[in-house]
Amino acid sequence: MVPRLGDAAGLGRTGDCARFVSIACLSLACALVAGDAAAQSTPVPVNGASQPAFNFSSMADLARSILGKGEAARTGPVGEPSRLQPHVVTPAVPPVATPAAAAPARQPHADLKGDTQRTRFVIRLPKRTSYHVSTMDRPHRLVVDVGSERLLLPPSPGESAVGLVKGFRGGVSGPGTSRVVIDVTQPVIVEDTTMRADRNGAELVLDIVPINKGLRTAGRAGFGGRMGAGAGSGLQPPMPRKALSPRDLKSHIYRPIIVIDPGHGGHDSGAMKNGAVEKEVVLAFSLKLRERLNATGRYKVLMTREDDRFIPLDERREFAERHKAALFIAVHADYANSNARGATIYSLRDGTAERLARSAKNEVASEVLTDSERQHLRKTAVDVSAVESILSDLAVRDVEATRGRTSIFTKAVIEKMGKTTEMRERPDQQAAFAVLQTQKMPAVLIELAYVTNRKDAALLKSDEWRVKVAGSIVSAIENYFSHARAKLPL
Repeated sequence: MVPRLGDAAGLGRTGDCARFVSIACLSLACALVAGDAAAQSTPVPVNGASQPAFNFSSMADLARSILGKGEAARTGPVGEPSRLQPHVVTPAVPPVATPAAAAPARQPHADLKGDTQRTRFVIRLPKRTSYHVSTMDRPHRLVVDVGSERLLLPPSPGESAVGLVKGFRGGVSGPGTSRVVIDVTQPVIVEDTTMRADRNGAELVLDIVPINKGLRTAGRAGFGGRMGAGAGSGLQPPMPRKALSPRDLKSHIYRPIIVIDPGHGGHDSGAMKNGAVEKEVVLAFSLKLRERLNATGRYKVLMTREDDRFIPLDERREFAERHKAALFIAVHADYANSNARGATIYSLRDGTAERLARSAKNEVASEVLTDSERQHLRKTAVDVSAVESILSDLAVRDVEATRGRTSIFTKAVIEKMGKTTEMRERPDQQAAFAVLQTQKMPAVLIELAYVTNRKDAALLKSDEWRVKVAGSIVSAIENYFSHARAKLPL
C-alpha cells in the first residue's frame, strides 16, 4: 500500500499538506535557480558591460516571484518594470554598503518624466565626464555622446511616449565612449544640460522642450546664455546666421598660398649689365606675376618684398614657412662671363633635401596644433592626443611628398616657360641656395635670363615679355595644382 503524503510528513490536515507542497515547490525552485546561476557564473555582457543573469533583491522577492504573490512579480528592486530592457547598460555605480542593522539605502537611478511641454531625461554615470548633445531629423531624435562605457538609462517608455520621448537606445560607440539616441515625438531642442556629481557617481540631466517653445524662451532672454551642447545651458541649434554674399563666400574657399620672393633689394643690387639691374627687373616681373595670379581668383599671393628693400635670405624662407605656403618661387636674373642666355630653374640639391627632410618631420609633427586649438579641443569630447597623432602623421607625409611635388612643379615650369622664352640647354638644375633650404613646401628659384647677354637684358626690361612669361608660369602653377599629388594643402 502506498503511504499517504500527509502521513509521511506527520501532517494529517489538508491545510498542512498544502503548506508542505508550497514549501517543497519553493525548495525545488530555489535549487533550480541556484543551479542555473552556478552554471552561468560569468556575468552576461550588456552593451559592452556586465550584469548578473538574475537580479532579485532578496530571497523574499524570489519566493514571491515564484509563488506569484506580492508586488515582486510586477516590479524590480526600485519600482522599475521587470520586463527585459535590451537598451539598458549595466549601472555604473555599485550599491553602497550599509550596516546590517540599517535600512537599505535607495539606489541612484536614471529617470524619465515630464509632459509634452518639458521632459527631463536623466542618465546615470560612474563619474563626471565630457559629453556632447546634438539634434537630428528624419526622424527627429537627440544624440548624446558621453565619455564613459558604463551608464544607466531610465526605464523604457513602452508603447506610450513619456512626454516628448517615445523611445531610446544606447551602447558603447568606441573606446571609452557611449552613445544614446533618444527618439522624440516632434522637433525639439535641449533647453538645459547639467552634469551633477554625487557620492554615488554623477548624472547628466537633459531638459527637452519643443523647438517653438525653446526659441520663444530664447528670444525673451536675448540668447544671453552659453550656446552649444555641453555648455551647461543654452539651446540647439543656434540662431540662423545672415546669408553671405557671393564675394564673401568666395573669400571662405580654400586658396593655396603662393609666396613670390623677388631677389636682392635695398643696398644689394644683384647683377648689373647692359642697363639691367637685377633687383629692379626681378621686382617688376614679380609684381606682374602676382597680378596674373590674383586675376585667376584661385590663389592667395604673398610677396617677401613689394618695394626696394633688403630682406635677409633666411627671413625670406621663414616668411613662406610661417604662412604655410603651398609654393615658394624665388625670382632672380643670372650673370655669366660667357655669352650664355636663357632661363634656368633651380631646386634643392638631393643630399641637402634628404637631410632637411629628417629634421622637418620632427618640426611639423610638433607644430600641427596651436595652444588655442588644443584648449578648444579639450572643451569637447575629442581626444586631443588622437587628433595630434593623425595630423602629425599627415604632416610627415607632406614632408615626404615635398621632393616629388617640387619635381612636378619644376617640370611644369620648364615646359610652359619654354614656349614663351629662351631656356638654357639644361634648364633643370639643383643647388643649395639658402632660400631653397626647406622641406615644408615645394620651392624653386627661377633665373629669368642673363643680364650679361644683350638680348636677354633687353627682354628683362620689356613689359610685353614680362606679361607673356608671367602668363606661362601661371599656366605651370595651374598645371601643378591640377596634379593629384598637389591637390591637398600642405
